[in-house]
Parts: sequence; structure tokens; C-alpha cells
Amino acid sequence: MFKALPVANGRGEMAAHVIFGTGAVGLALVEQLAAAEQVIAVNRSGHADAPDGVEILGGDVSDPRFTAEVAHGAAVVYQCLNPPYTKWPELFPPLQAAVVEAATAAEAKLVSFENLYMYGPTGGAPLTEDLPYAATGAKGRVRAQMAEDLLAAHEAGKVRVAIGRAADYFGPRGLLSQMGERVFYPVLAGKNARVMGDPDQPHTFSYIPDIAAGLATLGARDEADGRAWHLPNASITTTRGFVEKISDAAGTDSTVSPMPPFVVNLVALFNGNVREVKEVLYQLEEPFVVDSSAFESAFDQHATPLDESIPSTVDWFRAHPK
Repeated sequence: MFKALPVANGRGEMAAHVIFGTGAVGLALVEQLAAAEQVIAVNRSGHADAPDGVEILGGDVSDPRFTAEVAHGAAVVYQCLNPPYTKWPELFPPLQAAVVEAATAAEAKLVSFENLYMYGPTGGAPLTEDLPYAATGAKGRVRAQMAEDLLAAHEAGKVRVAIGRAADYFGPRGLLSQMGERVFYPVLAGKNARVMGDPDQPHTFSYIPDIAAGLATLGARDEADGRAWHLPNASITTTRGFVEKISDAAGTDSTVSPMPPFVVNLVALFNGNVREVKEVLYQLEEPFVVDSSAFESAFDQHATPLDESIPSTVDWFRAHPK
């Protein structure tokens, strides 16, 4: 039922992988795969900073006809989309539905990248893949429904599905994350980083190249099919400890300045993204420890140590000044 045929790109070459979304994770996946495979990446504009030889196609992914045409004949389709944060409930489900239909029509495997919002607060208990979906906010409930829809499509024999989930990410191009430009640029300048939540709670962070490597593995391995996997994470630290590692790598003397709750509430009145983050602020106020041992055991693939990934990220931010 599931055959894998290459798809011709605009130059008549053949592409085995089609990646929907060219954000930080999508482009890291492009780089991961393009060294050995023909890759097409898809976004709205048709432009992205991709390696030579990678076709970037522009269009409306919510349009099933466009999406099906782009994915026609692909062996693996990757969903790395990320619509505007304030519009997830209305935009994300139809985007995913179009990608599912495209992968189904192409008889391709579908690998979907997700975060961890669907679990909701755990009271500090480690996050494992078998936790129930107990999200309390709109974005978390949408994520839960999208994951259930994907696995139902797999169970029905409609399309082969594997899901990769990651924690708060950091790394090259990771500007908008919790450990993105609001932390790295101030620390590089010798200033303290302002963060939400309790910086002394244990917290898991995911390195973008590790996420991409994990998604590529899910695309290549049949035993990954039919379930969600927590992609490899490095050793647990705290937000404060993470920022201090950034400071050490940058050669500055910076630390963390927590944002008082009343400041968060005030900023949220004027900043839609901060207002939306309040829904998942529990992740920053209680221990947020993600267990990725199932993936590591199944595929013998592990995360880059923080002592390597943080200096590499510092180098990227230094090379891309604000």
C-alpha cells in the first residue's frame, strides 16, 4: 500500500524528501538531509537560506491542491510548520490536514514535528510519551487533537506516521524561542537575561540540530512508525544554569533576572506572544524534565552535550548580530 517514489523538482532532478516549513527546525532538517538526498522545502514565500541544490517552493500549504502537487511522488514528507503563535487554534489544524492529505496521495511516510503542550501541567513529574493529554489551554488542546488525528490516520492505514516531539529549543536560527534572541543577544552584550518563570527549576532544552537529526531518523526507520517519540535531549539543567553556560561560552559575566509576575501581566497587555505564553507558563514555574530514553534506546542516537551545543549557538548568534 505504501510505495516510495521520488518527485521531480523544477530542474528535473528527483527529490525523496519534501519538508513543509522552513523555520529553524525545517532548515536544520534541510541541512541534515540535503547532504545525501534530494530535498524540496516549502514555505509561503518561496525563499529561504537553504543549501545549494535545495529547491524552495512557495505557496499556500492550506490549499490541498498545492500541497498535493508539491508532495507528489515523495518518499517522506515532513511537517515542520509553525503558523503565527497567536493563531494556532484556527490555522494549525487545516495546515496539518492538508499535509496529511498530500502525504496520503503521494503514498509517502509522514513525519510530524511537535512540541509538548498536549500533556499540560504534570506537577513536576517527568514527561514520557505515555502521559495522558491533559492540556488546560487552547494551544495545548489543539496540539493534542492534532496528534490524535495523526495517529488515527496511521491506525486506519491511511498514511504511515511518526511523530517527533521536542522541548524548548535553542540553536542556529532559534530566534523566537524561550532561549533565543531575548537571551543570547543580551548575554553576548554582557547584560543579564530576563526570563519568565522560576529560573531555578529543572528544565529540559532541545538543540535544533539534534531535533533535525532525530526527525531524519524517524523518516528513515520503519520501527518509528505509529507513535510519538521524545527526541534526544542533553542533560538536565536549570534556566539559570543554562544562561550561565551561555555566559561562560560568550566570555561575559551575565546571569538571569526573573521577570516578576506583574511585569509579565503588564507586557501581556501589549504583546500578543507574551499573552499566549501565559497559557504554558507552568512549564517555567515547575520542574519540566523530558524523558527521551525511549528514542535513545531504540535508535542509539543521543543529544549533543550542552558544553558543545551552547558554544556553537553562541558562535551562530555572534555571526548574526541583531
